[in-house]
Amino acid sequence: MGRLNNVLNKPVTNKQVLSAFDFDGTLTYHDSFVPFLRFAFGNRLFAMRLFRMIPATLSYLLGQISRNDLKEKLITVYLTGAKVAWVEERAEAFCDVSWQRLMRPLGLTSVAHQREQQALVTICSASPELVLKPFAKKLGIGLIGTQLEAVNGVLTGEISGTNCRCEQKVIRLEAQYGPLDQYTLRAWGDTRGDEQMLGAAQEPHWREFHALWRRKRPLDVCLREEL
Repeated sequence: MGRLNNVLNKPVTNKQVLSAFDFDGTLTYHDSFVPFLRFAFGNRLFAMRLFRMIPATLSYLLGQISRNDLKEKLITVYLTGAKVAWVEERAEAFCDVSWQRLMRPLGLTSVAHQREQQALVTICSASPELVLKPFAKKLGIGLIGTQLEAVNGVLTGEISGTNCRCEQKVIRLEAQYGPLDQYTLRAWGDTRGDEQMLGAAQEPHWREFHALWRRKRPLDVCLREEL
């Protein structure tokens, strides 16, 4: 009887697992947003608008503006005035045509494995949610991404809130799922923008789906290279 009481009174330590995957470069071989823009607008219009990005790109390379500023300029140049419904349709088509060449097979296997383990699984990405929705839907998982401002179904070219990278990934995870200390957090990432999310995880996975030589490089060295 004493042994039974000990078992019944033993605190439950098993926590729900929350598995958060970065998207670009983690589940994919490379960035998805710029290829999406090229696909959505076509080569000619994409190239014409790309000229408008030259000053901001040079400013970024010279350290005069941040990565967030550069991304906001990209969104402004390409998506100001675009209808949400059109972007959603283009995102669906982009997902269909790019899936095989864009997605890492090992990443897809890992997502499926987390789902089989009954984890809460989500993408947590700096890319716009509008673009990633079809990918999250096809994977059967949640989605946290950068949100785009829209008025009456038309994009303003501005980000709603803050770009979902660095500390914002942790903030957005907690906004969606509640305090992270109630979970066993597993996180997958590959760049400096994932540093805080990986740091918050009990089980961080750095470039797990990359070539072995890239996985073996120390995280802090890789982060310094991207500054």
